[in-house]
Amino acid sequence: MKTETLNDTKGTAQQEIDFLSGNEMAATVVAQMNFHVMGYYPITPSTEVAEYLDEMRAEGKHQLKMIPGDGEHGAAGICYGATTAGGRVFNATSANGLLYSIEQLPVQSGTRMPMVLNLVCRSVSGPLDIRGDHSDLYSCLNLGWLVFCAKDPQSSYDLIAVATKVGEHMDVRLPSIVANDGFFTSHQKRRVLRFKNDKDLQDFIGPYKYIHSSVDPNTPATFGPYMNDPDQINNKKQLSLAMHASEAVIDNVFAEWEKLSGRKYTRLATYRMEDAEAAIMILNSAADTAMEVADRLRAQGKKVGVVYPIVLRPFPAEELRQACKGVKALLVADRADVYGANGGAMTLDAKAALKDDPDNKTVVFSRIYGLGGKDYYDLDAIEMFNLALDAADKGFAAVPYDYHGAEPGDVTYKIPAKNPPIPKEKSTPHVITVEKDEKTGQLVVKGVKQRDLTAMPQRIAPGHGACPGCGIFPNIGTFLKGIEGHVVMLWHTGCGMVVTTGYPTTSFNVTYIHNLFQNGAPTLSGALEMFKERQRRGEIPADEDITFIMVTGDGGLDIGLGPALGTAIRNHKMIILEYDNQGYMNTGHQLSFATPMGHQTSTSNVGPFETGKSFHHKDSAQLFAATHIPYVFTAAESNYKDLIRKAAKAQWYARNEGLVFGKLFSVCPLNWRHADDIGQELTQSAIDCNFFPLYEVEHGITTLNYDPAEKGQKKDITEWLGKMGKTRHLLKKENAAILDASRKEIDRRFERIKAMSQHPLL
Repeated sequence: MKTETLNDTKGTAQQEIDFLSGNEMAATVVAQMNFHVMGYYPITPSTEVAEYLDEMRAEGKHQLKMIPGDGEHGAAGICYGATTAGGRVFNATSANGLLYSIEQLPVQSGTRMPMVLNLVCRSVSGPLDIRGDHSDLYSCLNLGWLVFCAKDPQSSYDLIAVATKVGEHMDVRLPSIVANDGFFTSHQKRRVLRFKNDKDLQDFIGPYKYIHSSVDPNTPATFGPYMNDPDQINNKKQLSLAMHASEAVIDNVFAEWEKLSGRKYTRLATYRMEDAEAAIMILNSAADTAMEVADRLRAQGKKVGVVYPIVLRPFPAEELRQACKGVKALLVADRADVYGANGGAMTLDAKAALKDDPDNKTVVFSRIYGLGGKDYYDLDAIEMFNLALDAADKGFAAVPYDYHGAEPGDVTYKIPAKNPPIPKEKSTPHVITVEKDEKTGQLVVKGVKQRDLTAMPQRIAPGHGACPGCGIFPNIGTFLKGIEGHVVMLWHTGCGMVVTTGYPTTSFNVTYIHNLFQNGAPTLSGALEMFKERQRRGEIPADEDITFIMVTGDGGLDIGLGPALGTAIRNHKMIILEYDNQGYMNTGHQLSFATPMGHQTSTSNVGPFETGKSFHHKDSAQLFAATHIPYVFTAAESNYKDLIRKAAKAQWYARNEGLVFGKLFSVCPLNWRHADDIGQELTQSAIDCNFFPLYEVEHGITTLNYDPAEKGQKKDITEWLGKMGKTRHLLKKENAAILDASRKEIDRRFERIKAMSQHPLL
């Protein structure tokens, strides 16, 4: 983008005008400050920060070491470990990602390890909602982290720099959160200023100084010891002292930043509060709307004002007391509730702060607004100001606590009719038979006939919103042709979940449960075991039979791998299916551990300093085979009879012996960048080049179901890679080493499966 150089007379540093979003500004300032390490994991709407940083890294614009975690919990662990080793650390996350990592956060603050976490605020599920509110931010106000609030892209840039310097100050030594509003700030572009010379930013924050390092053999140190009485209370007292010491440090760093940049920040910002009688206290992006409306009401002679915290921890209590000296009524608008407390977190903080001033008579009351990304318009601000004016006039709030913008709905509304329940007899055509071979102990499946199986009812109805050519539903739909009787399905978060269950409609004709990546398998095992227990107690008929199936994909077996393996080790009688589309497609095609080496994603870019993903893909089928469950298989829609046959086996084993794991090759035209009508051709290419071998493991005995060389169909991987935009760069001469390494690893893994097939004891 073309930029204009600005010799800003308000600041000493030369700056450039640009037009960027909050996520772009966050990535820009981190790159300019040259942080050491970033542990990260993709989640909307914060994922773009890592994407932009990876794009810049591929072009050699920074040296930040970016480490993809296996989940937000792992990413937080990477960050903590990196901070112990004496360098600057950055991360970005949102919503449930923050909650998944949350047990790591007090470890970070309790051991006084500074870092910066860019929190792109989003509604915490359930149910799932990817838009912005402050339910994630409010969940971490009591964890010992400094909290800065950025209401626009410019302050995202500025406050990350400020937070870095404040947190590293020797009187503070605390980690910092810089929070902005998901989509409102993270994705909307605005006119901004950024420093022309990186050195100005680097000089501002100075070189990183640590007290102890985990990588200094000459000075061994213990991080996180076991605490005795009264050590823990003393530790927390020290953390509290550091939090309060940060107030003066923040003021000083804000003053330094104003001198350098020309932009002034205070811990509590006020607008038209000089003689305000009624005011709104509001956070982040909505403050701009409130300020615009305040101007209009002032023109009508109404004495209104706005206060909005820029620093939420430590809470600017004294500043609020000073701002509210003459205020008769303060409406605190919280974008998240503290359920059962009659107000959100900021309301409770404001009440506590003003209560400590014996002369303050301000009526403080609460409105919860904007949950799930609900827009905050000028009419909303007008209504809130009118409520504050009314309370100022009466001396009390008629309704001290309420939700603003919630709608009772139409009581006559009927949820759209679903298809009637699928009777057991209709879903049990008795076409397929499964018998055990007494000699081999393996199952033999007969009756997989395409024409006969068309009578099988659709468990997933037409009408979902998947992209044209998506491989998820041909795979899962074909698999379900081999499953008879009643079915309960649990789907992890991902493309398959999002496109089928937009409230109040659903594409499922069977019972459907959703849970997050990390806990799907345990959740379904809980439902299964409750079903079995209720049967044992006579609450459900003993002859009732349900097949429990979990579907995961979009990287769900990165973050969810540990719980899924634990479920396998417990050997619950259920099926886990992974549609392997080689990335986090639901959040914009970030790399996952399933992404093959060299493949381009939005966090493994291609450029002079980076050539796609730098390490090989994980083999989830072999991981589950190592748990010694009864049955593991791989399959693909291009070999539909093989897929249905394996589905029938999977159901038999899940009914009679224990857990089954199946891995399905699933194309993604949008992100793999291939024509949407070549899915089966592309799938078969992956099979014929040995990338995706078709095999099964029954009781530890491996059977290779298809050998391309024996069929005369063996292809070089270039025939597969050349069909996709994400991999065509690997065919260039300069990438021959990566291509050769991929070819060797693919063939090695295939030959290993083949050897195990030929030698049953392997």
